[in-house]
Amino acid sequence: MAENKQNQQAPVEDLNEMMKVRREKMEAFKEMGVAPFGHRYEVTAYAADIKKDNDHLEGDEEGPEVFIAGRLMAIRGHGKASFCTLNDRTGNIQVYFKIDVLGEEKYKGQFRRLDIGDIIGIRGVVFKTHRGEVTVRVEDFDLLSKSLRPLPEKFHGLQDVDIRYRQRYLDLIVNQDVRETFRRRTKTINSIREYLDERGYLEVETPVLSTIAGGAAARPFITHHNTLDIDLYLRIATELNLKRLIVGGLDRVYEIGRIFRNEGMDVRHNPEFTSIEFYQAFADYTDMMDLTEGIVVNAAQKVLGTTVINYQGVEIDLAKVKRISMNEAVKEVTGKDFMSCETVEEARKMADEIGVPYEQRHGIGGILNQAFEEKVEETLMQPTFITGHPTEISPLAKRNPEDPRITDRFEFFIYGRELANGFTELNDPIDQKGRFEDQLKQREAGDDEAHGMDEDFVMALEYGLPPTGGVGIGIDRLVMFLTDAASIRDVLLFPTMKPLAD
Repeated sequence: MAENKQNQQAPVEDLNEMMKVRREKMEAFKEMGVAPFGHRYEVTAYAADIKKDNDHLEGDEEGPEVFIAGRLMAIRGHGKASFCTLNDRTGNIQVYFKIDVLGEEKYKGQFRRLDIGDIIGIRGVVFKTHRGEVTVRVEDFDLLSKSLRPLPEKFHGLQDVDIRYRQRYLDLIVNQDVRETFRRRTKTINSIREYLDERGYLEVETPVLSTIAGGAAARPFITHHNTLDIDLYLRIATELNLKRLIVGGLDRVYEIGRIFRNEGMDVRHNPEFTSIEFYQAFADYTDMMDLTEGIVVNAAQKVLGTTVINYQGVEIDLAKVKRISMNEAVKEVTGKDFMSCETVEEARKMADEIGVPYEQRHGIGGILNQAFEEKVEETLMQPTFITGHPTEISPLAKRNPEDPRITDRFEFFIYGRELANGFTELNDPIDQKGRFEDQLKQREAGDDEAHGMDEDFVMALEYGLPPTGGVGIGIDRLVMFLTDAASIRDVLLFPTMKPLAD
């Protein structure tokens, strides 16, 4: 059992020796007629249930016979008896191997050749030790899979982050809290589906590959289709196809799916991520704000049982939401009223006075947005809907009927981070085509995230898109909030990683 003391940072030669010993044990099992990689095992009970259902045991009282299976996580040998830790999908449970019960041949020949990491099936009887721990006394066991590599003994701390992301299977084996993170992720997605399904929404699927990248301001990934001999883009949003479905009469639709953007990587961004977009005919952005708030509150209640979370040391009540326009939010923080400007020069002067950078292509709306991103966004710790986005930065949103300089749009911020983006959809095909043409000019001016022209989408609008509200929510970011994850990589099972040199 000397191997049980191994360290994650063991030299390569030591690791090779450990692997050699494990292979020798594997061959020994074969010689005994025991398959080192077994077959189906009938499991009748799980660790968490066994501990819960048998906590009442006292003295020499015994519980039921159970069949359990899992991975050995610890082996504590004491000569003719050993206590071990077995891990299954519900957690850990102590198991007790004893030579008098198993017999000398099974105990010495097979049990002593088991290693940490081996997967076994156990038939045993439940009892409680003198220390009060519910335990399974092993009556018999089967080797189901021999682990040929030693598990890391210590798996915490910054020095292990790269390995955790690259070898997520090891992370899941060793760190129980990581398993819980991804259980919460699934519960979050299920809660969103239930919330929308109950309100008459239809879940749909749209193409990942497209001849035009549209629906968001982002750089796409480009691939090539050999048979058609054309370049295709991985989708940067599902928006345009979902709105085509609204045109077709599917009044309420949503899609949960993978989105791909060829952009930078940090604690909030991964090149591929999961979002949900949903659209409702005969609704507007105020309806979408209500739905967005409902989805987030419902997810918190279903996953955590409360709307109050503690994210990175900040207490946040997801049920207490503020609504304010972008211009008013900037005015509150900087004292500058950009929407009062009559010329771009006046807006530039205001921006210079408060140290906000801008580009020559930016109009008043673009400069207002720059001021918001530079001075306001990171201050929005509590849930906040920002409305009144300039038309200049909202090519797919409907103009506000009272002020055509802005659109009926919102962004939802928590902890200074955008969680959702929604608006009253632009359903005027003439206006939409003009917006696309403006975006093309911005592309020519150097903005490689601006939209291209989508003639088919304009054609769809010409057939008639009813008044519609739409929203996109970043599911990864929502899961981050509900699991107190500092990085998006912590809530992605397989985040994008730079290949290792060797």
